[in-house]
Amino acid sequence: MKTRSLLPLAAFWLAASTAGAAPAAGASAVRNCHLPGVTATLRCVGIDVPLDHAKPAGPKLKLHVTIAPAHRQGVRGDPLFVLAGGPGEAGSDVAPLLGTAFSRVRATRDIVFIDQRGTGRSGKLDCKSKPEHERMSEDQLEAELLACIAAAKVPFGAYTTEAAARDLELVRQALGYRTVNVFGGSYGTRLGQAYARLYPSSVRSLVLDGVAAPDQVIPAGARDGQAALDKMFAQCAQDAGCSKAFPKLRTEFDGLVAKLEAAPLKLSLPDPRTAQPAEYTMTAARFLGTVHGILYSPADARRLPFLIHNAAQGHWRPFVARQNLAGDFGGEGHIATLLHFAVVCAEDVPRMTPELLAADAGKLTKTLADKMPALCKSMNVPAVPYKEPARIEAPALLLSGALDPVTPPRRAERAASYMARAQHVVVDNVGHGVSQLGCAPRLLRAFLDKPQDKLDASCLKQIPPPTFQLGSAGPQP
Repeated sequence: MKTRSLLPLAAFWLAASTAGAAPAAGASAVRNCHLPGVTATLRCVGIDVPLDHAKPAGPKLKLHVTIAPAHRQGVRGDPLFVLAGGPGEAGSDVAPLLGTAFSRVRATRDIVFIDQRGTGRSGKLDCKSKPEHERMSEDQLEAELLACIAAAKVPFGAYTTEAAARDLELVRQALGYRTVNVFGGSYGTRLGQAYARLYPSSVRSLVLDGVAAPDQVIPAGARDGQAALDKMFAQCAQDAGCSKAFPKLRTEFDGLVAKLEAAPLKLSLPDPRTAQPAEYTMTAARFLGTVHGILYSPADARRLPFLIHNAAQGHWRPFVARQNLAGDFGGEGHIATLLHFAVVCAEDVPRMTPELLAADAGKLTKTLADKMPALCKSMNVPAVPYKEPARIEAPALLLSGALDPVTPPRRAERAASYMARAQHVVVDNVGHGVSQLGCAPRLLRAFLDKPQDKLDASCLKQIPPPTFQLGSAGPQP
């Protein structure tokens, strides 16, 4: 990305509001800053918010907010607030989207990345990630997590989606914006909807990518994951190269699951990072969890037949190497584990009824769903009662990938039923996340400029399906 000279500080604050408001009390001085993955100089500010919004004079949290000022001097007064996924991902983690999804939007609008309370630079609630975790048993990992929870002296009940939504309103006020547009990805779509319901006069429009329905229970995702896996199997069977290379793919997958459910598999392999000999234990939970994670990206999912077939032949090195990609030992972009549990244990697990779990057919997320109630007891967070969602009046653009294993189109359709002016776009060859792909950056700009108009999204049909990986050299050309 080409670096440009930024507006002087005074001009920046004037540009941030049609009223020319100055930073409110509780906001620290704005400073130049840089974030990983972004070459341009950005603006960073800390904003104080109450730990408990019912006690505004009580203890405070400092939120980290990053502003990428609009490129043009004649900036629009309504910025784009960016809410990341998880729960547990920070706005600063997704700042590289400036060069992709938001490249067109930033021409005339400020892009504001908000680190939700308990994530990133806003008092990250996390457990230390260690390389040895890759080789620990499930029981050992659970013991590490429980020890981390016990050691945290944090009022987890203060870290709800509603509290984070109330933080957003204080950010808007502190930065002097009259109204904002909200972009949410994955869990960020839940937070964005909550904000629009709490403060309808503050939200000009919504862009929701990978939409979580208001009544969606995050750990109960086996049905959606299984549907995405079945589509991958069907696409392989319909592809001449894939079906020839892996004619018994589904049988091999089912055989691996049955074998691992019967007993964990001990593996002696070179460490994919160091090449030193290492011992691994492959369990059904690890195998299924890795498969579920791979399905998020269609390009990644097209490697699954190769990985599954090799594992079925006893060649686990490619699968283990891909599994380890999910580990991040640097800590910079690692999801805030304790924040994730604080939200899910308060808002989702209390709604995991036996009837819901019985209807959630599939195995990909079942192990985690089964363990969550017991893990949540150690979090000791009060349940957040489910409320029938209020109608959202602001125009909304909902984006869904047809191959999404966690927020498929049916979830967006459910969310749209509570919206007065929702446009839902489903993209055939895409998984979890549409905004960076094809013509989507241009469409985001077009929608934000005229959110009341019908959007022609036919250009997204031009996104081709990725090719399958048939051998060690990688995907077909």
